[in-house]
This record gives sequence, structure tokens and C-alpha cells, in this order.
Amino acid sequence: MKAKMKRRFVLCMGAVLFAGTLVAQTPVSEWQAGLDKVKDLIKTNPGQASTEVGEMLKGKNKKNVDLVVSVARAYMDAGKLSEAETYLEIARKADSKDPKVSVLEGDIALAHKEVGKACQLYEQAIYFDPNCKEAYIKYAQAYKSASPSQAIEKLQQLKTLAPDFLEADKELAEVYYANNRFKDAAKAYSGFIDTSIATENDILKYAFALFLSHDFEKSLAIVQKGLQKNERHAAFNRLAMYNYTDLKRYEEAEKAATAFFNASDNADYSYLDYRYYGALLSALKKYDQAVIEYKKALDKDATQMELWREISDACEQNNNYAEAIAAYQKYYDSLDQDKKTPEALFQLGRLYYGEGTSSDTLAVKPADRKAALQAADSVFALVSEQAPGSYLGELWRARTNSAMDPETTDGLAKPYYEKVVDVLLAKNEPKYNSTLIEGYSYLGYYYLLKSDYPTSKEFWNKILAIDPTNATAKKALDGIK
Repeated sequence: MKAKMKRRFVLCMGAVLFAGTLVAQTPVSEWQAGLDKVKDLIKTNPGQASTEVGEMLKGKNKKNVDLVVSVARAYMDAGKLSEAETYLEIARKADSKDPKVSVLEGDIALAHKEVGKACQLYEQAIYFDPNCKEAYIKYAQAYKSASPSQAIEKLQQLKTLAPDFLEADKELAEVYYANNRFKDAAKAYSGFIDTSIATENDILKYAFALFLSHDFEKSLAIVQKGLQKNERHAAFNRLAMYNYTDLKRYEEAEKAATAFFNASDNADYSYLDYRYYGALLSALKKYDQAVIEYKKALDKDATQMELWREISDACEQNNNYAEAIAAYQKYYDSLDQDKKTPEALFQLGRLYYGEGTSSDTLAVKPADRKAALQAADSVFALVSEQAPGSYLGELWRARTNSAMDPETTDGLAKPYYEKVVDVLLAKNEPKYNSTLIEGYSYLGYYYLLKSDYPTSKEFWNKILAIDPTNATAKKALDGIK
């Protein structure tokens, strides 16, 4: 042992150095059977347990720190902290500078929920023996939630001291995972996941950490290893469905969903499970089934109002505008006032417009079509009021009124297209050219119907100035000639 670091240490031949004096110790094998008996008696016959311990700690064993600490821990494990503290005092008298004594005292403090005191004692153990790995680990465990940065710092110190100590990686992974640092957690899990200390729960958390880091391919690979060992494991099947869905491998995701919902043991379904399944079914264009799953998600957690928007999307894709509008209205009504933006309102108007212009004459009756377009116009008018600097409200009012006046006989869309043109000309940006052409086309056609050919020609020529190959404009001008 180097002179610069005098450390107290347990001799392998059954002797301990106490203040420079060797004191013979009873080998562990000689008292382990007695300790096992005491552990049983603590639960069944506390008085007899105390007597047995008294016999064990006679003579030289009063200074056997390993034995005394083990007795204290037996009482701790049985929930008898008062008795554990009694034997802690005996251990302290035997050798107050043995790191095992400090660790024991720290554990007792932690049992009393005195986290700060416990960590001071773990620090003390490290002071007595910088190689006391248990103290580093327990310090980190104690501070995992209360002060994760301190827990991480202590574990990194341990990694510097013992780079190959896998328990440090394991505990680091736990701290990172508990504090939502999933990329760091995944890296820490990778350091020990293929070793004997990795549990099934570690493998599962590793897969989740990768998933939450959006590393879906790698997460899926870990999930598949888990399923090879237990194909009915609910959490692994859940993650398989999630990963396949996010990877857009929908057919495989559907098989995983079937396994999760129909062939998993002890599955406890959450709103997110049904939400993912709903999204998967929407991607497979099974919209009716998707809505059913989204509503199951709402049954699990009615506060997840975002689900009404997803229900609305599925209904819209299924050309069921009435239900899409009703669902979106519930979503919109649930928003905080600062989130009821023009963009959010615009989507409601777009749904009404979709119903009013739907090609499905069986699903949307003429009276419903007219009412939907009127509602769309009202919503887009509100969008224009809320976002006066935007042209979108006026553009969609133009489109909506054009749909209400399909022959352009009344020119309902004219004032709105004129406003759109004025706004976009002021912006003078090429990205708006297609919308300008739309406005010019409407106005050119409107004036053509009114037999105002010079004005009509102006608009068709404006289109050709933007797009010299525009066939509609050329045809219109040829007709006017």
C-alpha cells in the first residue's frame, strides 16, 4: 500500500487492522448460519433473536464490524430501526472509521427520510475509503430525485475511479432516465445492457429511452430481443407497435398492435396506447376503426382534448364532414383563449368549406351544402378580422362565395378576390403568383360574362405576364378576339 494513502483494510486471512493492532476475526462462514437463524427469529420470536445475537457478539466478535453491521442490517430489513441503531452504536465503538459503519448509519438516516444527513454519511465513508463503491452508489440513489446533478457528479467520480465498474453505468442510466434525459440514459444503458447485471427491466427502459430519443430503429432492435425471450410481454409489444408506427411500417405495426391488444400478458392499457393505435389505423385508411380507438383513448383520459382534433382529421379523411366539424369544434372550444389563433379557427372554416364542396352527393344534401358554405364564410370572415395582415381569410371567403355562386352570375366572390389581389401585389413576391393567377382568372371570367371585354382582357394579359404559357388565359383571349 502506498505511503501517501494510508487505508484501513480487511485482511483476507480473517484479521482486521484496528488502530495498528491486529485483532483476530471469526470467519464469515462461522457466523453466517447463526445470522440466517436470527433473521428468521426477528420476525417470529424477537426475544429469542436478541438472545441469539447476544451469544454471537460475545468476546472477540464485539469488535467484528462485519458481523455487527450485518446484525444491524438484519433488523433494518425487518423494519426495526431502533434495534438497528443499537447495533450501529456497537459497530461505531468497534471502529468508527470503518466505511461500512458510515454506510450503515447513512442507510438508517435515509430510512428516516433524512436525505441530506444520509449523503453526508456516504461522503464520510468515501473519505475513510475512496474505493468504497457502495457509498458512491447509495449517495447517487439518495439524490436521484432530490438533486440529480449531485447524483450524476458522484457517479462520474466513481466512473473515473473505476471505469469498468458496470454498477456505475447502471445507476447513471437510472438517474438519467428518472430525470427525462433519455439520450444520456440510452448511452449509459448501452454500457452494461449485454452483461449479466442487466435485468429485463433495464432492457425495457433502454428500449424506451431510445424510443423517447426518436431512435426508433435501435429501440425496435432492443424490443425484438425482448420479445424473443417473451413474446407475450405487454410492454415490449407496446413499444413494437409504437416504433413500427413512427417508422411508418404500418403493416408490421398492425401485427404488433394485434399482439399487444390480444396476445399480451397483464397488459394495462393507457390513453396513449389507444391514441397510437388510432393513428396507425388512420395511416392504414381504416378511419372508422381509428375513431373508435381515439374515443377509447378519451375514455381513459378525457383531458386529452387534442384527441378531438385527431378524430376530426380521421372523419374528414372519411368524408364524414358533419362529425369532423363537431369533433373539431370540441377541440377548438377546449383551447385556452391565447391558443384560439386565426390558424386554429381557419381549420374550422376549411372543414365547413369541405362539406359545402363535397362531391359526395349522398353524404351531403343540397340544404346542408348551402348551410355549410354559409358557415364557412362566417368563419373566414372572423379569420380576416383576427388576422388583418393576412390574405388567407379573404382568399377563402372568395373561394367559398365562388362555390355559392358556381356560375359566377352574381359575382359573389368578386370583392374578396379584389382584396386578395391588392394585398398580394403589395407583397410583390413570386411565391404568391399562383394565387394571383387564381384571382385574375376569376375576375377575367367575371368581366367576360358581363361582356366587359377590355377589362376581361386586362386580367387575362396579367396572367400571361406571370405565366406566358397559361392555356386558360390564351384560350380566353382567343375567344374575345
